[in-house]
Amino acid sequence: MEMLSGLWEQTLEYPVGMRVAIAGLVIGTLLGFIMQKTNFCTMGALSDINAFGNWDRFRTWVLAMGIAVIATQALAYFEYVDMSRSIYLSSTFNWLAFVVGGLIFGVGMVFGSGCGAKSLLRFGGGDLKGFFVVIIIAISAYMTLRGILAPVRIAITDLGSLDMTKLGLDNTGVNTILAAKFGLAEKTAILVGGAIMAALLLGFSFSNSKFRKSGTHIFAGVAIGLLVAAAWWATGTLGFDDFEPVPLFSLNFVSPTANALQYLMTFTGSSISFSIATVFGMILGAFIASIISRNFAIGGFADKNDLIRHLLGGTLMGFGAVTSLGCTVGQGIGGISTLALGSFVALISIIIGGFAGFKLMERGVLV
Repeated sequence: MEMLSGLWEQTLEYPVGMRVAIAGLVIGTLLGFIMQKTNFCTMGALSDINAFGNWDRFRTWVLAMGIAVIATQALAYFEYVDMSRSIYLSSTFNWLAFVVGGLIFGVGMVFGSGCGAKSLLRFGGGDLKGFFVVIIIAISAYMTLRGILAPVRIAITDLGSLDMTKLGLDNTGVNTILAAKFGLAEKTAILVGGAIMAALLLGFSFSNSKFRKSGTHIFAGVAIGLLVAAAWWATGTLGFDDFEPVPLFSLNFVSPTANALQYLMTFTGSSISFSIATVFGMILGAFIASIISRNFAIGGFADKNDLIRHLLGGTLMGFGAVTSLGCTVGQGIGGISTLALGSFVALISIIIGGFAGFKLMERGVLV
């Protein structure tokens, strides 16, 4: 305990940016290790439903959402984190961007054999296809953030948006809507909104008797949900500083991958951030897990169509995730934990896009 206490005190002496980056590396490594060891995969969850009617991995994903909601709303209730600073709780509801971006991302993750997080895990496990998709995601995401695709993203965003302040609301959060609709105090709204959503998510996950007996799935869902909340705490509490405020951020693996690639190319003039560190952590965690499990293996593309499909998948994921403000982890767990309406729209769109991607593959598109 004394050693841990000493490490903690030493960490607090670092500049705020560095200590948050250290936290990001630790959280990312744990996440990568757990995802790799438990075979957590959101695209795989949809594939299991589509091919076999098996909902186990999907219930794991939903469990992670529920745990993240409980832990994140607890942080907000006890004022450890001001969730109104989150990018998900905006005063503008960009519904069209969430729909279009989510659908495109969903199709892309099927063509790319996994979402952004899964691609990092595959890279860490030695799969060169994962490495290729990670690079394409990074380039596409950066082009969508600041490059040639940015005007398209902005046009989609501007075309379909709703100013919540005109409805008397500060943001798109379920808690904010509950407070305005029923005259609830802020903390009461947090309790009510968090309790209702957690009950629905956990109720769905544990309604299946087979799932209730699956220790691996339950462990994965609980651990990943807690790590998402830990990310909010790291940037919102550990990273709190009056003079050098760190942006409030959770786990997301598309735009941070783009920033990580830029960081590697401009290392001498750049500073590492929490999100960049989580990307490196994911790769490291997956690598450690694959070495321990003795399944680290160098893999490649089967043929030309396989390469083209992954190229298209990575491109679609980069554009889609940036447009919809997140991926299956970013919006699907982190965004949901804030109870933002946009996150629910983006999540549903990603799921629909994923099933559409399976239908395209079944019809022989790029197979």
